[in-house]
Amino acid sequence: MATYFPPVGFHFEVNFSGVSENSKDYRFQSVSGLSVDIETEEFAEGGENRFKHKLPVRTKFPNLVLKRGMLVGSDVITWCRNAIENFVFEPADNITVKLLDENHEPLVTWNIVHVYPVKWSVEDFNAEESKVVIESIELAYNYFTIV
Repeated sequence: MATYFPPVGFHFEVNFSGVSENSKDYRFQSVSGLSVDIETEEFAEGGENRFKHKLPVRTKFPNLVLKRGMLVGSDVITWCRNAIENFVFEPADNITVKLLDENHEPLVTWNIVHVYPVKWSVEDFNAEESKVVIESIELAYNYFTIV
């Protein structure tokens, strides 16, 4: 009998095609926002007072949030700052998030389409704590596909 072990959530990489060729720009601490909701519209049918019909309308994708220890000299941060500071938006065609197995091979790949930055932040500094400075990048996108 074969035993199945679910994949672990700490072994992944993020690739920014066309934005960065820096080998350190794919290392992130966390990725969130890989979800999709289907918006519905209510329709009241004449003569039916017990309920309203709910009809699917469109899909809705939240922003993708990436967090990592601050990387000085990052091409991704230069791309984000260019959008935020100069209001020059150059959407990345594809960003891939790959969940990796123990051999560093992709188990699942999310291909995120038409991505652009909407927020960049750095955690608070505190002289009473000894911890790594975490930067957060929030990205808007049209949709994703699972490869």
